[in-house]
Amino acid sequence: MRPLSARRWSWCPFIALLGLLALPVTVRGQDRAPIKFPDTQYEPVDWTSLDSWDSDDHAVAFATFLVSCRAVEAKQRRGRDLTAIPAALKDICERARLAIPLDEDGARKFFEENFRPIRINKLGDTDGFLTGYYEPIIAGSRVPTGQFNAPLYRRPSNLVVAGRRKIGEAFPSKGATVGRRIGRRKMVPYYDRGQIEDGALDGWHLEICYLHDQVDVLFAQIQGSARIRLEDGTILRVNYDSHNGWPYTPVGRALVEAKLMSRDQVSMQSIRDWMEANPDQAKDIRRQNKSYVFFRITDLATEDEAVGGEGVQLVPGRSIAIDRALHAYGTPFFIEASLPIANEKAVTKFDRLVIAQDTGSAIVGPARADIYFGAGDEAARIAGRIKNPGDFVMLIPRDLDPVEAGRDTPLPPERPSAFSFELGTMEDPTAVDPTADDSTQRDVPIPEPKPTARKKAKAGPPK
Repeated sequence: MRPLSARRWSWCPFIALLGLLALPVTVRGQDRAPIKFPDTQYEPVDWTSLDSWDSDDHAVAFATFLVSCRAVEAKQRRGRDLTAIPAALKDICERARLAIPLDEDGARKFFEENFRPIRINKLGDTDGFLTGYYEPIIAGSRVPTGQFNAPLYRRPSNLVVAGRRKIGEAFPSKGATVGRRIGRRKMVPYYDRGQIEDGALDGWHLEICYLHDQVDVLFAQIQGSARIRLEDGTILRVNYDSHNGWPYTPVGRALVEAKLMSRDQVSMQSIRDWMEANPDQAKDIRRQNKSYVFFRITDLATEDEAVGGEGVQLVPGRSIAIDRALHAYGTPFFIEASLPIANEKAVTKFDRLVIAQDTGSAIVGPARADIYFGAGDEAARIAGRIKNPGDFVMLIPRDLDPVEAGRDTPLPPERPSAFSFELGTMEDPTAVDPTADDSTQRDVPIPEPKPTARKKAKAGPPK
């Protein structure tokens, strides 16, 4: 991480609006509503100022971007009106298809020619914040047994969104009123976690499968997807489908507030260990998170990666979850950070181009991302160690030209005395800490896409 003095926080190129950043844009000659980033500050930067930009594997990033292009183009084919950034991305995707194949140098030039780098942060912050997530592999059963008795539920038929008569596959992750239908017109808050665990959905035949306990259910919900290893060895793939409308409350925060753990002690593994050792107290702590996630069965093969909110398979180390209230799927970000990939004490430079392909209720803010690290125990260990600051450079389509839009923006009368170093999105107490300092893991590589995503340094659609 570069020190603050090295990041050119001068007010001449730096555009900061108190409360709202609005960029009036034109795409292919059509006037569109301004892009709005509430409580956001941004600074146009040069590609040369990104220390590791030239050394990144742009061919892999380009292949990941092409995966998002399929979703962007499918949305357009369904006749949905695209907002400014998705519309501009659609045009870039068309150029990307025509550019295939590209080697690493060609892929880098493609991004430079089609995007403009903008360093972005929450107003008053100097860094963004990164966490990691993964797809757990959990033991389970299709029927309840003495060992497996905690149901994993599919979406109930009486779960509704205000203002919508029908809900398709794209259930809103936030920004909508979700509740339970009573009769034809009345809607009330949906059952919360405690009510559901107490049997509010018993008899509805919504059970997909059964896990060992409610702790396993909670952890599957936090990650948003899971591979369930059934008793006969079959792998059942499940993915996030919908939620009950209650706000997400990290259980780690509840443990800290109850003085059962310090903030330094909180990790995914420590939470699980504590809940297993204190089942009665765990029940009360767990229910403080009233949010509840429902799943659906997917047709993914065992070797396939999980599907993100964009509807495409995620790429380990290249796909991120972002705040969908602010950012569009398919948007590239160049992230610069030092992360404990191998173990807690050995940091690795994570300077790479990633693509927004997922979201989550705990991901809030313009410079906040959850990095997908894959499936299984090793991915869990890596993801769990990530609770780190990072620099966020958003790649804005050049057609939107935010630099030109910002030229007439009045600058603040004087430079503030100091920026706040306290991050509003720093707290994510469900991130995993390492369980041991294993020096033998220092050569653990940062996850990259499967070899099939790139052949002979040529970039094309992953297979």
